Amino acid sequence: MSLQQIITKFIFKLPDGLLVRMAGGKPVEVRGRVLEPQLQMVAWNGRNAPPMSSLEPEIVQAAVKEQLGMLAAPIESGVTTENFTIPGPDRNEIPVRLYTPSVQDSSVPLLVYYHMGGGVVGDLETCNAWCSILASITKGPVLSVDYRLAPQNKFPAGIDDSITAYEWGVRNAGKYGAPEGMAAVGGDSMGGNFSAIISQEMQREHKPLPVYQLLIYPAVDMVEEFPSRTEFGETFSLSTDTMNWFMEQYLPDDFDMSDPLLSPGQTAELEGLPPAIIITAGHDPLCDEGDDYAKRLKSAGVKVTHKRYDTLPHAFTAFTGFSPGSRKACLEIANMVKDLVSKL
Repeated sequence: MSLQQIITKFIFKLPDGLLVRMAGGKPVEVRGRVLEPQLQMVAWNGRNAPPMSSLEPEIVQAAVKEQLGMLAAPIESGVTTENFTIPGPDRNEIPVRLYTPSVQDSSVPLLVYYHMGGGVVGDLETCNAWCSILASITKGPVLSVDYRLAPQNKFPAGIDDSITAYEWGVRNAGKYGAPEGMAAVGGDSMGGNFSAIISQEMQREHKPLPVYQLLIYPAVDMVEEFPSRTEFGETFSLSTDTMNWFMEQYLPDDFDMSDPLLSPGQTAELEGLPPAIIITAGHDPLCDEGDDYAKRLKSAGVKVTHKRYDTLPHAFTAFTGFSPGSRKACLEIANMVKDLVSKL
C-alpha cells in the first residue's frame, strides 16, 4: 500500500461530521437523499477535475484505472483467483478471471459477471473486490469478463464478447464445480445493461436462459428521458455529460438507440425472463430507469428482488475499500443472491 493510499484511508475514517465540514460544509442532498460523507469527500476532492468529455479516451481509461486502483479494497479471504482467456468472436481471445471460494457449494451456479464503465472504461480490476465478495458469500464460482472496450472496439464488440462469455460459461460450468449446462449473469452499470440484454437475447434465440440476472444500477434505456437523468445529472460519480460521452465513444454514427442490443428497457414483452435482482443507487442519473425496469419485470410476472440504496452513488461496488455504506450494501446484495439461489 502506497503512502497516498494510507493517508486516503486515514481521512475516510474521520468522523462523519468532520468529513462533511471538510467537503463543502453541508451534506449533499437530492430528493431528500443524503450522500454518505465518505463519498461526499471523494466528490469534493474531484470537483475541479476536467470532465471526461474534454479528454482523449485513452487518457480517461488510464486515469480511471489509476483512481479506482488507489481506492480498491483487497479481495476477500478464502477466495482464490485464476486469470485465463476464452475463445471470443472475431478470432479474439477474451481475458477472464475466475473467483473460487475455498468452501464451494456444488449447487450454486456459475455467475458470469460484467464490469461497469459505459463500455469505454474498466477492466478486471474494476470489480475485483466485489466479485470476491460474491464468491465468498454465495459459495459459488464467479467468472469476471474483460470484454472489448470502445472506442478502440465499437458496438457490438463489447456485447458480442459478453454473449460469447455467457455461452462459454454455460458449456463449461461443470469444470469449475458448478451445476452443468447452466450459468447466471450479472453486472453493474454497463455490465447490468449487458446482463439484461443477454437474458432477453437468449429468450429471443430460444437458448438456455440465465439462471438469474443480477442488475446493479443498470443502464437499460437510452431512449426515455427519466427525471433522475436531470435531477442527478451533476452528481458523483456519474454525470449526464459523461453518459453522453460514453455513448459517443461506444456507438457507431446514427445508431438506433432503441435497438434491443442497447436498450433492453425498450422491449415491450418481458414475460418469461429469468428471476432478477435489481439494485439501484439513490444518487444516480440511472436510478429511475432501474426502478422502472424492476416494476415492469414484476408486472410481467418475473420474480424480482429490488432495493435502492439512497445514500450511495453510481459505481458503489468499486468503493468498498473506504465507504462503509458501499461495503454493507455489497454484503447485503451478495446475500440476496445467496437467498435467491437457495430458492431456485
